[in-house]
Amino acid sequence: MEVAIIGAGIGGLTTALALQKAHIPFRIYEGAPGLEPVGAGIIIAHNAMQALKAWGITDQIVGLGNRISVMNLTRPDLSNLSTNDLRKFEQKSGLHNIAIHRADLHRVLVDAVGADHIVLNKRLKTVGEAEDGFQLSFEDGTISQTNYLIGADGLRSRVRSALFENGQLRDAGQNCWRGVAHYELPDRYHHELNEAWGKGKRFGFVPLNDRQVYWYLLIDNDLAEAKSDVLPFLRDFHPLAAQLVEATPTSKWIISPIFDLKPMGKWSTGRACLIGDAAHATTPNLGQGACQAIEDAYVLGELLKRCSLEDAIRKYPSIRMAKANHIVDTSWRIGKVAHARNRFTIGLRNLIMKATPEWVNHKQLEKIFSIEIV
Repeated sequence: MEVAIIGAGIGGLTTALALQKAHIPFRIYEGAPGLEPVGAGIIIAHNAMQALKAWGITDQIVGLGNRISVMNLTRPDLSNLSTNDLRKFEQKSGLHNIAIHRADLHRVLVDAVGADHIVLNKRLKTVGEAEDGFQLSFEDGTISQTNYLIGADGLRSRVRSALFENGQLRDAGQNCWRGVAHYELPDRYHHELNEAWGKGKRFGFVPLNDRQVYWYLLIDNDLAEAKSDVLPFLRDFHPLAAQLVEATPTSKWIISPIFDLKPMGKWSTGRACLIGDAAHATTPNLGQGACQAIEDAYVLGELLKRCSLEDAIRKYPSIRMAKANHIVDTSWRIGKVAHARNRFTIGLRNLIMKATPEWVNHKQLEKIFSIEIV
């Protein structure tokens, strides 16, 4: 019995960890020719940290990242609108939200899984039926057979298009610039994430360690026609925003449009299922994209402690779907509110954010950070 995992991203690697703990053989097929360091920053929230703790790799991640105890939403000048203090969650669980370079997280996961389980330069082309499983055809002309198939191949999943409804991609109408600056932030920001909401745009930053700061800028598409130069869009923000962008070589900027996947009603069929973005890609507004993929893998692994792989594949969506789809829809709505452009709407939004009691924010985070195993 062997499982083929398509995609060696965060979802694919953590799924492999879950299978490894259950002593189930697997092989990961990755389309890229190498496991090169890629990406910018990422925050691993409490829900994902619970899973990583179960797999015994939190120490490595904490050692490479930075504790984030406060999340602030602000005006462009960094004056505060809303604060989420995470220290109550830290005291309860003994875990922290960790900001880390995505490449560092990926390296920890590859080391934990074992690079010998990953086959590179294998971009999936088609999926066909085979005796006791599936036949996988790759773009290099090779063919493999597997008993079980897990699609962890992202927003434009080929597993999804082959075995499930293809899914409807939704364009958020925003472009995102991301980068990692070598910059020494003032001490007050060292354990904070700050996101400033402007008019049709927003800017966020979080320190990854003492030397690196991850920043991101989102701008409505119709405003950002001159995509090569974003510095003019930062004039309304605190000077720190432009300083971080200028401290990052333009060759290191990551620029991408923002899409999500409209919630689907089916993630598994027989001996195949979807994990992470392949099942529920979300906009980045809650910082939960990778965390939800990790949570998928954790739930699948917990099910494997008490049922067969086939049953776990069948049951896992019924446990995960409601929460994951809630994250997708909530994040979509936040993205629209954050990019308000009417002066009255912006004023009302800011007033509501200032007036919202801390316990309301805390309750919303509790829902995100909890993991249910039914």
